[in-house]
Amino acid sequence: MEILFHGVATKTNGTPVKVGEKLPAFTVKDAADTVKTGTQLFTKVSLISVVPDIDTRVCSLSTKRFNQEVDKYNNINFYTISTNTLEQQKNWCAAEGVAKLELLSDATAEFGKAMGLYVEEKGIDARSIWIVDTKGTVLYQELLAEQSDEPNYAKALEFLDSLN
Repeated sequence: MEILFHGVATKTNGTPVKVGEKLPAFTVKDAADTVKTGTQLFTKVSLISVVPDIDTRVCSLSTKRFNQEVDKYNNINFYTISTNTLEQQKNWCAAEGVAKLELLSDATAEFGKAMGLYVEEKGIDARSIWIVDTKGTVLYQELLAEQSDEPNYAKALEFLDSLN
């Protein structure tokens, strides 16, 4: 998939799954350095915000924004996945006061590669939003063409509201 970084074109390693399809098998690590699979994560409908680098402005803004929304949705899991290390994520959470939303590390790029979101030349995953059911079926997606743009928070949250 072609994407842009500040107007400069690059490509991901593949074509991401579409609405109605199941996410491929993957693993990520949680803050306790425990390997998690989609099956373990999707205990209820889940919003997954994929960000290239938690230490950049737009990634930080979007993660903080979804963290603010977590309390309004008791029956939804909120995750942010980035290619940052667990230590980088932990430091960011401490600096930004983010405690509710769960950050997951894709430092090995397994998730990004499986999803067709990995940008090899930059060593990061492409920015995207996914809402999946308990079986890992994609109910909603937003694939951002320009990586410096913020996602459409209102649209994703409206979709979550429509599920209740």
